[in-house]
Amino acid sequence: MADNRFFTPEKALPLGELASRTGATVGQGADSSYLIRGVAPLDTAGLEEISFLDNPKYVAAFEKSAAAACFVHPKYADRAPEGMSLLLTEQPYRAYALAAQAFHPDATHGTDTFGNRGIVDPRAHVHETAKLGENVTVEPGASIGAHAEIGRNTIIGCNTSIAKGCTIGKDCFIAPNVTVSHAHIGDRVILHPGVRIGQDGFGFAMGFPKHEKVPQLGRVIIQDDVEIGANTTIDRGAGPDTVIGEGTKIDNLVQIGHNVQTGRGCIIVAQTGVSGSARLGDFVVLAAQVGVTGHLTINSGAQIAARGAVVHDVPAGQQYGGVPAKPIAEWRREVVELRRLGRRPKAAGKSEE
Repeated sequence: MADNRFFTPEKALPLGELASRTGATVGQGADSSYLIRGVAPLDTAGLEEISFLDNPKYVAAFEKSAAAACFVHPKYADRAPEGMSLLLTEQPYRAYALAAQAFHPDATHGTDTFGNRGIVDPRAHVHETAKLGENVTVEPGASIGAHAEIGRNTIIGCNTSIAKGCTIGKDCFIAPNVTVSHAHIGDRVILHPGVRIGQDGFGFAMGFPKHEKVPQLGRVIIQDDVEIGANTTIDRGAGPDTVIGEGTKIDNLVQIGHNVQTGRGCIIVAQTGVSGSARLGDFVVLAAQVGVTGHLTINSGAQIAARGAVVHDVPAGQQYGGVPAKPIAEWRREVVELRRLGRRPKAAGKSEE
């Protein structure tokens, strides 16, 4: 169960309300008024907690679970242990996520360090021309520059720097030790610790006798409902802006180069690098350690497997993988053939050399 020092449930909720909030159906024989006090994994959940079964690999754990209730696909309902109440849904994991949000709303948008919501700490540095909305929290050591604007209910964490002229929307969480410059940030955005937004793009006119720095004159535009993981860096544009589209989720340790533009709802996983001026359509997925060459387009709905190296445009809705990245079926055939070659016995009389 969640450690109450960090994640205290707001209140107990009856099964019927959880079903209503998540779009699930209360299973036959379940008591809709039964109170649930939290969420937990199948193997640790107890008589006041709800869990979920989404992956068939965990059916055995489901059959042995002591959870009071469980979100489950109807096809697994007959595998439930005696006494477990079921909330039936086609999307158990999504239902579990919504239930967890109901019990722990703070965990979805970040929490302040000191519990002093709506307070500008006297140890923070806020320029006299900055504009702060209602109930903004500014923690010790944070710095808000000239003419910056912060929307209502936003939290600015300890030792974070918001440079002059930046704007941040309402209900955002900007964690400790973040730097933001040359940026406009929308509503309900989460920046985790160590995020760097708006620094120079890597732009140089290379040559003899020295590489000349190209001034980076664009901005970073982060649209609503974006979440950016710890120690990720997003460079500002060289002239056009770098744009992170609405609802995009970026993992830890990602590098986004100057002029990159992503569409809505993209997923970019850890240690991925997207080179300058690349374009991502809506709901593109880049798995871990993908590399994207600059000045190309990955069209909407495309997915790139982990460690793929994208060097050409990718058509909409396609799955690519490998180095260089190619259609996933082709890449898998190549992997199988290479494995066969490696296992092929050497010809008689041939040396290893």
